[in-house]
Amino acid sequence: MSTVSRRSTSSPRDLTRIVDRVSFVYLERCTVHREDNAITATDADGVTHIPSATIGTLLLGPGTRVTHQAMSVLGECGAGVVWVGEQGVRFYAGGRALTRSSGLVEAQATAWANRRTRLEVARAMYRLRFPDEDPAGCTRQDLLSMEGRRLKECYRRESARTGVPWRRREYNRDDFSAGDAPNQGVTAAAQCMYGIAHAVVTALGCSPGLGFVHSGHERSFVMDVADLYKTDVAIPAAFDAAAEGQEDVATRTRRALRDRISQTGLLDRCVKDIKNLLGYDGTRDTSDARDRVTLLGDGDLHVESGRNHGEEPIW
Repeated sequence: MSTVSRRSTSSPRDLTRIVDRVSFVYLERCTVHREDNAITATDADGVTHIPSATIGTLLLGPGTRVTHQAMSVLGECGAGVVWVGEQGVRFYAGGRALTRSSGLVEAQATAWANRRTRLEVARAMYRLRFPDEDPAGCTRQDLLSMEGRRLKECYRRESARTGVPWRRREYNRDDFSAGDAPNQGVTAAAQCMYGIAHAVVTALGCSPGLGFVHSGHERSFVMDVADLYKTDVAIPAAFDAAAEGQEDVATRTRRALRDRISQTGLLDRCVKDIKNLLGYDGTRDTSDARDRVTLLGDGDLHVESGRNHGEEPIW
């Protein structure tokens, strides 16, 4: 919690725009309450005041308790709330999204609904994961083959780096302990990355189910986003944990990922990557606290809401 106070104080005359907000504020082992129009976080070290209008999304970690009044002021300020595991490693539940605008989820749905643009986003995801390969012109089967080959190379590379023997990827859904140490670590790392990605996707108001590589699951897009960081974050952490011994590999993997998330600013990186992949420039976001609601007419024409258009032509 001590990191919260490092943000410079704002003048009472400053107007906090969405773009000026702190993307994520993480709290754990404290009680979150309201004082005037700010929230307070109380723990053994005392009380920390956090201006609610400066929060994009509040991540509530283990040991937190939040009052009804605190949730009320967060809702009034348009801040999102997500209940997560330690350092954001797990996703449990989410409140409203980070933004009042539907622009990002509309961009996602538009790209997903068209077969051509859906493949283009899938190619962009692979380009982000493997920048030394050009997926232009690749079919979906080509992309899947590319991923399988690169993952095998990653497993061999990490095995050589850490000295941990690697045979093949094995995962028993009903018996986690059936796998060897590196396989347990890789499985634990994947589960953690899904939780991290789900927290970000929910905070941004995107649809977890509209995936571009994965399909048919309620968390397809979550899996897409999590896979972006599989080879440079998740798998290395799993092999590092396995190199320390056979016992408690999953626990050590989660702790290693927790530290990497905090040190590398992975949550902010996820936000930027999602917006870039969907080609979203933020033009639909509002710069103040007012809701922007329009009616959709023919030709994708947006007209003013809150009035009767029955007696005048609008398109």
